[in-house]
Order: sequence, then C-alpha cells, then structure tokens
Amino acid sequence: MKTRDLSYWLFLAPALISLALVVIVPLSLGVYYSFTDWNGIEVGEFVGLENYKDLFQDKEFLAALWFTVKFSVVSIILINVIGLSLALIVTSKIKTSKFLRTVFFMPNLIGGLILGFIWQFIFIKVFSGIGDLVGMEQFKGWLSTTETGFWGLAILMSWQMAGYIMVIYIAHLEGLPQELLEAAAIDGANTFQRFRYIVFPLVAPAFTVSLFLTLSNSFKLYDQNLSLTGGGPYNSTQMVAMEIFKTAFSENQLAYASAKAVVFFILVAAISLIQVYFNKKREVEM
Repeated sequence: MKTRDLSYWLFLAPALISLALVVIVPLSLGVYYSFTDWNGIEVGEFVGLENYKDLFQDKEFLAALWFTVKFSVVSIILINVIGLSLALIVTSKIKTSKFLRTVFFMPNLIGGLILGFIWQFIFIKVFSGIGDLVGMEQFKGWLSTTETGFWGLAILMSWQMAGYIMVIYIAHLEGLPQELLEAAAIDGANTFQRFRYIVFPLVAPAFTVSLFLTLSNSFKLYDQNLSLTGGGPYNSTQMVAMEIFKTAFSENQLAYASAKAVVFFILVAAISLIQVYFNKKREVEM
C-alpha cells in the first residue's frame, strides 16, 4: 500500500510542480506585488490598498471592464447558439457530415493574432469593396467606430470558437438514447418538441461546460483584440486584458497592473463559479 501511494505521488509530481511554477507561484507573487509600489525590478514601500482604491476610480479601466462584459455576454450567446446549431447539422443524416465537422472546427486551429489580421483585411478591404459595388456606405469604415469594432470582435470570436463548442455538443448529442426520440416521433412530437423536451434537457451538461469555456475565453481575450482593433478608436474597443498589459508595459506601473489583474481574476472566477453552480442545479431540476 505504501509503495502504491508513493508511486501515485511520483507520477503526479511533475504535474503538481508545473502547476505550482506556472500558476500558483506567479499568482501569489502578483497578489503580493499589488500591495506594494513594485516597479518590475525591486519592491519599495508597502502601500496597502492604495492600488485597489485607485483602480476603482480609473475611468479607462472601468470603461474597458464594461466593454468586456458587454462583449462577453454577446459572444457567449452567439458562440453557443451557433455551436449547437452546427452540432445539430453535422449529427443529422447527411452524407457530408464528417467533412463539415472538419470545416467548422478548422478556425479554432488558427492562432488568434493571425485570425485578427485576416478579419481586419476582410472588414476593411473586402467590406469596403462590397460597399463600393452595391453603393452602401454602411460597409465602409468598419473597425473605425466603437459599434462596428465591437461587432467585429464578436464575429471573430464566434467564428473561431463555434467549431470547438460544436465538438462538445456533438459528444452529448451522439450519446442520446435514440429509442426516446423514436418513441416521441411515433407519439406525434414534431422536431421542435423533440428538441425542447428531450434533446435540450439531456444535453444540459454540455451547456454547463460550454458556457464555462466561452465565458472564460471571452473575458480573457487579448490577442484578437490586439490584432483586429488594437483597442481603437481612442481605446474604445480596449478589453481588460489589453488595458492591464498597457498599464504594466506601456505606463510601467507594474504594481498597479497587478492590482487590476487580481481584481479581474476574482471577477472572472466568481462569475464562472456562480454560472457552474446554477447550471449544475438546473441539470438536476431538468
């Protein structure tokens, strides 16, 4: 028994050490530095909650936080609706289902920076060309305003993540008991009724996982934001991750940026845990 216990911890040790070095130690240091006037090289005075008081009066940080919240809400809805729709399409009895799965999943394999530059070209050059062709000014100047920049980010995020979320829904849809669906069809239930009363409740665990993943990824978005809009115009499409990065490495306020990162971490963790709790509770009720 002792040998077995020792081997268990030996096999687990590399993962635990990696977790400690990559996550726990940096997080602990970040929390400590947020209470100081750390400049990236040395720690000076202990300033207590001064950095935290300042950030709640920082209009740029609060604006970035509000923009991130709005973007996350829209992205979560779009990604899950599109992902579930794609999963329903590829699990239906069509001959090209395997090919479509590959096509829909491929955007997730492309790096965020590259995707941002690709969609920047589409929004600026292609949309402008379409606007000239059909005579619609609405297609011109995409990414030059806060509203179009917002929807540009939402479209990019949805296009990238929908295929990944689709895979999660596929795993649950293919595990559905077919006899229940067949019995419902025999009893006269139409497609919508079968989805509403059988499919939807049975894939509830997939919603919990998908909402968690889309929520955390939407809040933490940085590389797509950097390459698509760069936070412009006038930082109006700047998300929290980019705002923290600029505070740390453009303004050289590393302790202040650490305080922002800690608050951001607590916010995302709290929202994610609350979402998982209520979705798990809903699964039991359904």
